[in-house]
Amino acid sequence: MPRFSANLGFLFTEHSDIDRISAAAAAGFRAVEMHWPYQVPAAEMRHALRTSQVSMLGLNTPVGNTAAGDFGLGALPGRESELQQALGQAVSYGNDIGATAVHCLSGLVTADSVSTAECTFVANLKLAADKAARADMTVLIEPINHWDKPGYFLHTIEQAASIIDQVGRGNVKIMFDCYHTQIMQGDLTRRLKQYLDLIGHVQIAAVPSRAEPAEGGIDYRDICRSLDRLGYGGWIGAEYKPRGRTEDGLGWLSAWTRDQSSDGRGAMA
Repeated sequence: MPRFSANLGFLFTEHSDIDRISAAAAAGFRAVEMHWPYQVPAAEMRHALRTSQVSMLGLNTPVGNTAAGDFGLGALPGRESELQQALGQAVSYGNDIGATAVHCLSGLVTADSVSTAECTFVANLKLAADKAARADMTVLIEPINHWDKPGYFLHTIEQAASIIDQVGRGNVKIMFDCYHTQIMQGDLTRRLKQYLDLIGHVQIAAVPSRAEPAEGGIDYRDICRSLDRLGYGGWIGAEYKPRGRTEDGLGWLSAWTRDQSSDGRGAMA
């Protein structure tokens, strides 16, 4: 079964941003991801990662003006210069801490601006891909469901695949969040198989609660077995909202690790 990373935007929030690194390592994770780590100096973050022997997989671009309701800038016409500044910050910081990917948030759009937004997103992603390539990084784009984020531009896997085709850069990939995709579309196994070559990262959480992945309507053990059969070699990000203290809710990881050990293929985390 694939390996698991801890998303420190949701997990181990009982600890400070920097102490989440060592907490994740103590729980058995060998890789982490973080939404917006920019408040921690890059040198301090890099030291914490090295000390705990944990890899940082990825981070998000800054969202823009949160007070005005922004949640990303990638597909917003007229905001291109802000997006490029956000990308510059993300790629520079990510490169400094050894991250391998940056997630470019598309942002919220109105129904009558979807066509223009798509053109804007494609153009911005071409520049983002070129910038990231110079740092040997991947650009991820993630469909997000309209229940959690009404109006989010990128919301289906097929839409993401079409945009990647238009961008025409090999380092732009899909962040396949099973939680968001199940809510918007379902049929996870088929979509994972169909779009495997375009998938750069996978994330999991229970549906509909977004809590620990052992509950809810998705059989993630089966999803993991499917990814294994398909030859997926990346990480699976545990991006869920714990019902309590993170460490107290990691029974799913222990159980799935025992399953993996019994198959003779080693630990998953």
